Amino acid sequence: MITGSLVALVTPMHPNGDIHWEDLDKLVDFHIENGTHGIVAVGTTGESATLDPKEHCRVIGHIIKRVNGRIPVIAGSGGNSTREAIDLTTEAHKLGADACLLVVPYYNKPTQEGLYQHFKAIAEAVPGMSQIVYNVPGRTACDMLNETVLRLADIPNIVGIKDATGNIPRGIELIEGLAGRLAVYSGDDATAAELMLAGAKGNVSVTANVAPKGMSQLCEAAIAGNEEETRRLNEQLTPLNHKLFLEANPIPVKWALQRMGMIGEGIRLPLTPLSEKFHGEVEDALKASGVL
Repeated sequence: MITGSLVALVTPMHPNGDIHWEDLDKLVDFHIENGTHGIVAVGTTGESATLDPKEHCRVIGHIIKRVNGRIPVIAGSGGNSTREAIDLTTEAHKLGADACLLVVPYYNKPTQEGLYQHFKAIAEAVPGMSQIVYNVPGRTACDMLNETVLRLADIPNIVGIKDATGNIPRGIELIEGLAGRLAVYSGDDATAAELMLAGAKGNVSVTANVAPKGMSQLCEAAIAGNEEETRRLNEQLTPLNHKLFLEANPIPVKWALQRMGMIGEGIRLPLTPLSEKFHGEVEDALKASGVL
């Protein structure tokens, strides 16, 4: 089982939007050196929506090669087309990803039965790939209910769920209902500590992009059940957990990494650089959390 701090890695770009491969290498090494337990490649934070399929797979392969087995790599390979998600997952498996992350289909708003059949079809098409389903209704306009997740838990190579609802009572109910059949991961930095203390196995984190050591320590403490240490570390990261979402992710976190000297200013339309009025708030959060 993959556990701990799983960074939802940004995809660094040049000002013209081309991928900055050298900065990507630098970020991978930065995370391994600072205790990140796994990398999620080309998820939402990695601007999956604006990378074409060839770029998408190239970034996944590049990260896998750079990591070279040192920590797990989870490939974002979801989509709102089941066929496209199967194609991306097949390629990620060929490239050597340790698992894949499959978002609930967005925009077309399938039924609960449609969600079940979507994830079942991908699992059956790529049986050798461990698959983590991903519920983020705030972005997809489609909410996968706990009862559907419980059904999916019967499929052998579906091994986890990223719960980005931010709803702790619901998350606890899911953890209890699954009874260990799937790993539950938080996908919401602001509530991740609470969910891990309740039994979640890690956090797919935006904040980890800029505070990898703090987030890895937080996850380790929470998974071990050390409530006092978890709350201390969470308090330290709280400014980032809130200010990195002042505008749509990954706008603020890319600006923060640029401010840290880790990447350049590239981001792809329709996303735009962080509004100047928020620069001070994000910088203050970086300082308050000990990053700057």
